[in-house]
Amino acid sequence: MSQIQILHNPRCSKSRQTLALIEEKGISPQVVEYLKSPLNKAQLEALRDNLGLASFREMMRTKEDLYKELSLADAGEEQLLEALVLHPVLLERPVVINGKRARIGRPPEQVLEIL
Repeated sequence: MSQIQILHNPRCSKSRQTLALIEEKGISPQVVEYLKSPLNKAQLEALRDNLGLASFREMMRTKEDLYKELSLADAGEEQLLEALVLHPVLLERPVVINGKRARIGRPPEQVLEIL
């Protein structure tokens, strides 16, 4: 069985709720604090695919001030990927990964379908 991972920001209430939900199921996930250990391009591309998303935009915090400051609303995929590499705060959180499947924990219960 693959190790469950959570891309976690301890300062985010949804991230903390999702981690607690996973732990309530008796699972001890590998906690990846993605702000301290940002994902590289290949990891972000794999994550997009595992989430089943067509665009990096779908896994971004589009309401974040930085998103607006960087003028990403009209950006292409390469620019969005570059922005996620350089500014991991733009990654929607939390994300739970189980092998080749992943879900964004908004709401937290959404991750239960891949556990």
